Amino acid sequence: MNQPQRHRQDGRPELVRARIRQDLTQEQAAELIGVATTTWSRWERGEQRMRPVYRARLAQAWQVAAAEVERWLEATPPAHDVPDEERIDDVDLAVFDRTDATDRLWRWEMDASRRHLLATLPFVSGLLGEWLLAWRYDATPGVALGRMATPDGARVGWSDVQRVHEAHRAFVQMDHQFGAGLVRPAVTDFMNTTLAPLLRSRYSDDVGRALMSAAARLSRTAGWMAFDLGAHGQAQQHLGQALKLAKQADDDLTCAWILAALAQQACDLEHGRWAIRLAGAAAEAGQRGHASPKVMSSLHLRQARAFAVAAGTEQPDPYTRRQVSNLIAEAEDTYTPTTGDNDPAWIAAFGPAELTAEAGYCWQRIGEHQCGVEHAEQALASFASGFIRSIQFNRVHAAQARLDLGDLDGALAHARPAVGAAKELTSARAVAQVRDFATRLTQRHPHNAEAREFTDYLRRELGT
Repeated sequence: MNQPQRHRQDGRPELVRARIRQDLTQEQAAELIGVATTTWSRWERGEQRMRPVYRARLAQAWQVAAAEVERWLEATPPAHDVPDEERIDDVDLAVFDRTDATDRLWRWEMDASRRHLLATLPFVSGLLGEWLLAWRYDATPGVALGRMATPDGARVGWSDVQRVHEAHRAFVQMDHQFGAGLVRPAVTDFMNTTLAPLLRSRYSDDVGRALMSAAARLSRTAGWMAFDLGAHGQAQQHLGQALKLAKQADDDLTCAWILAALAQQACDLEHGRWAIRLAGAAAEAGQRGHASPKVMSSLHLRQARAFAVAAGTEQPDPYTRRQVSNLIAEAEDTYTPTTGDNDPAWIAAFGPAELTAEAGYCWQRIGEHQCGVEHAEQALASFASGFIRSIQFNRVHAAQARLDLGDLDGALAHARPAVGAAKELTSARAVAQVRDFATRLTQRHPHNAEAREFTDYLRRELGT
């Protein structure tokens, strides 16, 4: 017996969500229970009935009750689910004719209980492959469909787009100085109350593309701030929406920025292979968008970081060491300190200090600790005073490099002020880095009095 017609129209979103929670692509899920990928795809779209034998295999493979599989295959949402208009969709870059999914994500940020749910979402690496394929191969539809949601809405002009850019610049500066915890609520409020109504309004094609691009940058920043707070699934949702908006705007340079952010997240979570793929895609997007030397320099550094992290050891193979070295050299040779008229606004923060700091971290990750120390300490002397979080991160990198060189006094000299800075910043990453240094310190010097004094100081300042 065929499934109801509603399945063919709406698909089986609960089956899709269940697969994503398992961190599987369609291909992997199909292989797991022994069917073709096209069959699995038809199941998710509601175009084909799942036979009992495969329902049983699915329940066994994913270790769930048979009734749970039946629920995934039902057209009617379960009673405990929120109404359809309040659902939070797993970002699908293949769907571009709606702004309601983006709208919904931003509305959820305004509700305390749903915001908590977003903050507890897991990072799902299985989404990344589908996003990369959609970004690379799906057609860019333009923005005309985006303005159909509210035909009677007010007409958006260039001054509205400029207002979004100005707000974004202010948010980014506060984020650099104070950390994400202080600023992010203002960002999500602006997106929900100011940006979302603009996206639902009417605009010309040119204004629409500029608005989509501005929205992509702001959504990327909301995702980056969630990443800074350690909410990796929430960050991934916003970064995915940002990539969708940037592709709709046909803005390759903003796509590059977002893909580089996804690569950074993959690096921090030690997903080395995905970091390499995402950083490579970011460089490809930069080339598509005819990026300036300054932009390409930053993207080459992200590639270097990805290879360094993927090595997973301070004694990488010669190929990886050569890749990292060549990418750092290319970034340094390509870099120009000036920002061109056609450069995106986000590259302005990428100065010589950031270049040096990023290169130093890469050297440190592949075991070149002396080079890592030299770069880190040079960057510390160069950062502008407003980049508090960058200074904090680089202090910890310098401390770690000194520790790896066997210079305990030098390591502690960098680490002590980093504790105070981590306490002042509302940044989970800043705290996590200091704690990670303390763990390594204790492992290497378990009986040293100065090391014990530092860990005691850390506990007093930051708690257990």
